[in-house]
Amino acid sequence: MKPSAAQHLSPVWFRYTDLVIDHGQGTYLFTPQGDRYLDFTCGIAVTNTGHCHPRVVEAIQRQAGRLIHGQANLMFHEPMLELVDALRGIVAPQLDGVFLTNSGAEAVEGAVKLARAATGRPNVIVFQGSFHGRTVGTMSLTTSKPIYRAGYQPLMPGVFVAPFPYAYRYGWPADRTTAWCLDELRFLLATQTAPSETAAMVMEPVLGEGGYVVPTAEFLHGVRQICDEHGILLILDEIQTGMGRTGRWFAYEHFDVVPDIMAVAKGIASGLPLAGVLARMDLMKKWPPGTHGGTFGGNAVACAAAVATISAITDENMVANAAERGSQLTAGLRHLQEAHPAIGDVRNLGLMVAAEFTAKDGKPDKAAAKEVVHACLDEKLLLMTCGPWDNTVRFMPPLNVSSDEVGEALGAFGKALAKLA
Repeated sequence: MKPSAAQHLSPVWFRYTDLVIDHGQGTYLFTPQGDRYLDFTCGIAVTNTGHCHPRVVEAIQRQAGRLIHGQANLMFHEPMLELVDALRGIVAPQLDGVFLTNSGAEAVEGAVKLARAATGRPNVIVFQGSFHGRTVGTMSLTTSKPIYRAGYQPLMPGVFVAPFPYAYRYGWPADRTTAWCLDELRFLLATQTAPSETAAMVMEPVLGEGGYVVPTAEFLHGVRQICDEHGILLILDEIQTGMGRTGRWFAYEHFDVVPDIMAVAKGIASGLPLAGVLARMDLMKKWPPGTHGGTFGGNAVACAAAVATISAITDENMVANAAERGSQLTAGLRHLQEAHPAIGDVRNLGLMVAAEFTAKDGKPDKAAAKEVVHACLDEKLLLMTCGPWDNTVRFMPPLNVSSDEVGEALGAFGKALAKLA
């Protein structure tokens, strides 16, 4: 039953549960009654260091007693400068310009504005299944579900959609899917948006809300090549894939492709609102001063949390752990798949792990996915669905999740699968 105050929260928030949480610790959340839930949602891939990591908590407490807000137009503050240095230590050296903002959607908006300012071109290409945010601009770029756009037209013009290599959906081998998608991208440039009027291609290196779909390296290389041929900028949205989630600091490292501009958010500050646009400084210098900004971007407390987050992830080898635990979780799900053919596909990159449910007729099975997620809640395991049909269960635990906790989650998921009708 919902608490009385919750009745006054806007129902626009879609809710997975009505749980009231008292506190979190590591991979677990606790209710006021003492019930413990294994959290494999991580605030939608946000609390990468786990709930209330001691180093992050201490940094927040210390900074809150020194300076809470120092507006970026008016001053520099130490946490912001420390964060810039920390970020430069984990990204490709080419991405030597940093703009700090509040949320993932703002980071993507900023990235697109930067691309348009730097190239003088109006149009943008996005990829089918992408999710980039809920503001008017980022809704215009989002194609993972119609609910994010329905009723809000007209949206931002100048956006064109290319196919993403979702091989399981097409039913083709990965190499055939990759080749077809690259051919269609070139066809788009020949028929709908000329290269000379195309500022950027915006892509999630792994689809997030769109189903945790991992492309081939050849696809990323092909997109990079096409961009370079035409002077089009490549923007990678690493909001969900970044900060160690995929077993590398950023997903682009798996594909040996460096973007011109990158958006980061979610896991950057372990739960405090913070995001960034990282780009080549030669591009940043083409962004006229005053044409972009924000009151709270680079907040001092959030920056301090981000510095502590990067330090904790580094010192505790969480990126390597994400790769190892992701392999463990994926192997466990594939073992369960053998006994439960309702799981049509299991895929991952690090701790972005997905189990897609498919009916006997080969169609997406949203009902089964939802039934399993709800049954997992009874087993004290928190999971979420994603994908265009909401038939994909996604696993996104903290990067420091233990082998035993992964085993616990697999056990709960197996019990939930056993309850499928």
